[in-house]
Amino acid sequence: MLEVLVAFLVCLLILRFLKQPGSNRSYPPGPLRLPIIGSLWRLGIKLRKDTSIKLAKQYGNVYMLWLGPIPVVVLSGYEAVKEALINRSEDFADRPVTPFLKIIGKEMGIVFSNGHTWKQQRKFAMVTMRKLGLGKKGTEHQIEEEAHQLLQAFANAKGHPLDPSIQIRNSVTNVICTVAFGCRFSPEDEQFLELVEAIEDIFGFIGSFSHGLFEVFPWLMKHLPGPQKKALSCVEAVLSFARQEVEKHKEHHADYEPQDFIDLYLLQMQKSKNDPNSTYNEDNLLQCIFQFFIGGLETTSLTLRWGLLLMANLPDIQEKVHKEIEDVLGSSQSFTYQDRKKLNYTNAVIHEIQRSQYVFFIGAPRRCTKDVDMLGFLIPKHAVIVPDLHSVLLDPKQWETPEAFNPNHFLDKDGSFVEKEAFLPFGAGARICPGEQLVRMELFIFFTSLIRAFTLQLPEGVKELNTEPLVGLSLVPRPYKICAVPRSSS
Repeated sequence: MLEVLVAFLVCLLILRFLKQPGSNRSYPPGPLRLPIIGSLWRLGIKLRKDTSIKLAKQYGNVYMLWLGPIPVVVLSGYEAVKEALINRSEDFADRPVTPFLKIIGKEMGIVFSNGHTWKQQRKFAMVTMRKLGLGKKGTEHQIEEEAHQLLQAFANAKGHPLDPSIQIRNSVTNVICTVAFGCRFSPEDEQFLELVEAIEDIFGFIGSFSHGLFEVFPWLMKHLPGPQKKALSCVEAVLSFARQEVEKHKEHHADYEPQDFIDLYLLQMQKSKNDPNSTYNEDNLLQCIFQFFIGGLETTSLTLRWGLLLMANLPDIQEKVHKEIEDVLGSSQSFTYQDRKKLNYTNAVIHEIQRSQYVFFIGAPRRCTKDVDMLGFLIPKHAVIVPDLHSVLLDPKQWETPEAFNPNHFLDKDGSFVEKEAFLPFGAGARICPGEQLVRMELFIFFTSLIRAFTLQLPEGVKELNTEPLVGLSLVPRPYKICAVPRSSS
């Protein structure tokens, strides 16, 4: 009798969940929502690169998943993403406040905040980047210095097989350190290495199955041992590193003109101390720095790692890039970011690396600010909105050969570089990546410097490097080695 009663109660529970709003025809379609876990079952324990694209083929370009009790609307393909992020930008301007993101971001800084805090912090960051010389000689010179360090690290291998990931990671991290702290760190500095490893561990956790469990069962996962504990300690390690740098700046703040982000932020804190609407405080400063690393390190370093892998696999394209660099720059020892306008093919190759090997599984999530009717569906207020930027960059309606590496996607019939509306690796609308210009400069200067100085070759006995990524929040190249052979003209 007890077994019959339990079975009856389970059936009632399932029927209750089936009658939730997700089954309403006005809401986007999606996988069956089960009690407690929602539709997490449909994603499986292990994500694949094409998981979201396959779901779109089954349910359409606007579909709904349930992360436990949280509705998640996924937008697939250029038209759906454009409609939400560009045409209806204000309706989807918020960032979701999930249990894990709330713990690590505290609804502060630029990435994890909303409303007045977000607007004020973002505006300050954009203005400050311009003051520091973003797009001008100041920041560009710092990137050139890191490019020189990267070239030296490659040269030290003397043409023998090397794994470029560590050198690239250190150089990209030091660009962010220079912008935030006004200094670079030695690759042997223990605190610097701990900072980099902590950031990588955070990225390794976000998007994992354990992360999904944390968002659904935060009350339980907070008290259980596991990778979530390490991820949270890594967040505190990055914040602690930033806190030490802030204290150093406070000690010498009056000794010189502002040189970096911390200097300018501390100055703004002084100017705004009597403003009751000010959000300029030390907690927001620490979160801004933390989010610079979260937003900037992975994007640039993974794109460069994919770029070198592809150039080693595609020697004809690599040589065409090198020839253009030599023809345009000649014997000039230096070049600038503005030279990209003369290096059409090189610029197209860099863009095609970003398009064909987009480094994130999906785009950064948003949150719906109100009930929205869009493309025939009702998107409920507070629903998490996930723009699948990966699907935009592989949209067959926008790209001639979406699955193939083809620099001609960004060239016209005369060989001139052309921008494409569907090229959205930095997102779009109100939440477009504030560090886009910095990342573009890094990619161009690092990539062009490396191809100019070295021929990237496969190690002896290796016919081709594996292009299947390791899938998590990021799409990471499998470990590989290449030979960076110095060119005779370098």
